[in-house]
Amino acid sequence: MKKYMVLCAGLCAAMAFTSCKSSESAYKKAYEKAKAQETAQQTTPETAQTEANVVAPLVDRPATDTQVVDNVDNVQVRQERVSLVNGSGLKHFSVVVGSFSLKANADGLQQKLREAGYDAQVVKNEDRNMYRVVAATFDSKADAAASRNEFRAKYPDAWLLYNAQ
Repeated sequence: MKKYMVLCAGLCAAMAFTSCKSSESAYKKAYEKAKAQETAQQTTPETAQTEANVVAPLVDRPATDTQVVDNVDNVQVRQERVSLVNGSGLKHFSVVVGSFSLKANADGLQQKLREAGYDAQVVKNEDRNMYRVVAATFDSKADAAASRNEFRAKYPDAWLLYNAQ
């Protein structure tokens, strides 16, 4: 019985050692490929030098391509196409305090803001399929920026949205 155990253990060990393939050939192929690329780059430095000197031409954009929102006061405003899902309506500038892919999450934050006394609204970004929770909406950019700064105490990622519609 002991002989069979030793014989079986020996056969298992022999099979284990013979079934292991050396990965040295894979490393050797990768090394040779890298060396070939390196020598190809060294043999053609003129080509690399000319590619580095190529500069893309400057393209003038017409005045109609510029963004509608001015940035004189250095307050960042995003312009998105949105449609009202739930609320009383948007003015030109809005303070967004949350963005969600699920409408239920947006509705939950809207309800929380309404309980706190805000006229919160939910809008949907048509391009990105995201629901934005608007805490307040204003006609002027300055009022919206001041309100956004107040909201950042509780919602640090609050941002301004410009609705051109």
